[in-house]
Amino acid sequence: MCRETKREPAWVSAIRLAFLEGRVDVDGVMDEANLIPGREGTVRDVLSTMEERNLLEPVAGSEYTYVPGPVLIESDRYNLDFTKASDGGAHRWRSSG
Repeated sequence: MCRETKREPAWVSAIRLAFLEGRVDVDGVMDEANLIPGREGTVRDVLSTMEERNLLEPVAGSEYTYVPGPVLIESDRYNLDFTKASDGGAHRWRSSG
């Protein structure tokens, strides 16, 4: 399995949490993406990459806790519809109306 496929659930879950909860951390992404224990390092790597790309901004005094960064905030001005985002996990988006 390619590295991107392993990272995708964490990436999508982090974006979903940033928009819906306003806060992202390793435990939250692990739960949201339904990842098995042991993937915390992958999640930390994903969150760090998202910070480098200005998707997330770190919370002062808290390691691996983030809030939406300028790139996500700017994308939200387009009134994206998150009503089809499943409560059961970000990898299960409902595609039917």
